[in-house]
Formats: sequence, C-alpha cells, structure tokens
Amino acid sequence: MPFSIGLINPKAATNVAAILRAAGCFGASAIFYTGTRFRFAKDNHPQFAQDTKEFRKKIPTVGVENLFDFVPAGAKIVVVELVENALPLPEFSHPENAFYILGPEDGSVSQAIVNKADAVVYIPCRSNLNLAATASVLFYDRSVKLGYDNSKDAMDKARDNNNNLTWRKD
Repeated sequence: MPFSIGLINPKAATNVAAILRAAGCFGASAIFYTGTRFRFAKDNHPQFAQDTKEFRKKIPTVGVENLFDFVPAGAKIVVVELVENALPLPEFSHPENAFYILGPEDGSVSQAIVNKADAVVYIPCRSNLNLAATASVLFYDRSVKLGYDNSKDAMDKARDNNNNLTWRKD
C-alpha cells in the first residue's frame, strides 16, 4: 500500500535524506516538497549521508509550487502537526491511499493547509520531534496498523552485510 509525502519548505538536506531512507523502508511512492531551502541545501550537500540505501535514486523527490496539485487520485490528505483538536497518532486509522503533509523544521503547517486536510494527527511526546523523526514514527505506525511482511524473506531483505545474527530462546 504505497503512500506519498508532501514536505513544506524543508530546510535540511540531512532531514530529507533521513525521510528518504524511512520512505524507502516503509514503501512510499513519492516525495514532493515546496520552497527553495531544500533545493539550495541539496545542491550544496549532495552526499545525503542519511540516505545510505540511496532511496533518492528510487523514490521521486520533486520540488513543486503547490502540494495539492500532486495529491494522488483518491488519496486522503493527512496533515501531521501539533494542532489543537488533532487526533493522537495512536488513535488514528491510516487510510490505505494517503498523502501525508509535514511542516517545516522551523515552522508550522498553515491554517489553509490544515483546513484542506481529511485528517490532522500529532505524535504525543514530551517535546516536538524533528522532521525526520516525525516521518519515521509516522511511517512505522502506518506499517504496524496496515500490515507488514514478517516473513524471513522480508527480514533477510532488510538486513545489511553487517547483520547476520540469530536468536534462539532456550
């Protein structure tokens, strides 16, 4: 069940790279972003050190003027933000076809965008998470609630060359 992501004027290439890594791990189909700060950061930091699996080569990451022009057909718009009356993520049922919108690291999603959302959720925690951590928690929650492949084959594909461990409970 692929999903798409909309980022509002992301600032740090490292955060977007970490989101790409999480998006690849959990099956996102595309990332769209507004603003120019990421374009500038991307041009000056092409390494994307957080994206060690190079999902940037597999998942389209596209700069756009208006995120709403790129919402997939039939997708529900889910804004993730600390908004009054938002639903706590543990109580949220993810739509199969979702377009998640996350705000900038140093700001909030606009009221106009919140008003267009089908759902607004927040992650309950003791402080606000950074953009990449928010995305990772969101994608993991989606995976757990909508089903995941717990087969040995899936685990083997997820492992890297440094992990060949087994556990046997006696």
